[in-house]
Amino acid sequence: MALYEHVFLARQDISQQQVEALIEQYKTLISEYEGSVGKVEYWGLKTIAYRINKNRKAHYVLMNIDAPSAAVNEMERQMRINEDVMRFMTIRVEEHEEEQSAMMQKRDRDDRRGGGRGDRGDRNDRPQRGDRRPRRDDRDGNESSEDNAAE
Repeated sequence: MALYEHVFLARQDISQQQVEALIEQYKTLISEYEGSVGKVEYWGLKTIAYRINKNRKAHYVLMNIDAPSAAVNEMERQMRINEDVMRFMTIRVEEHEEEQSAMMQKRDRDDRRGGGRGDRGDRNDRPQRGDRRPRRDDRDGNESSEDNAAE
């Protein structure tokens, strides 16, 4: 049997429980063809690079599969029919990685840092700017002709 890494994107408006039901459905299908699914990683609801069928986000899932090609072909056929699956990609690999995928490592690294983008933390570490010069009493932002004549 061959080894595969399979990633699919599910619509943003389904719940995480529905995504888990999809995973179980495809695991059952693979086992019917005498294959097995090793590691399954739910990467979460993430923003996608471009809109797909008016969706800006998607649930990402990675599955490591050890199965005959007929099982993978049938799973892909069912994914094409399923309206909840927007995109999928299957790659044949020589061996499965045992550790976490790069996406999960990135998530752990972001969690340890204390948040993702936009988290600025305590801003008291900024230096003081000192006294500012007073603003001009000019409403439209232009200098008046009297100021120009004085110079």
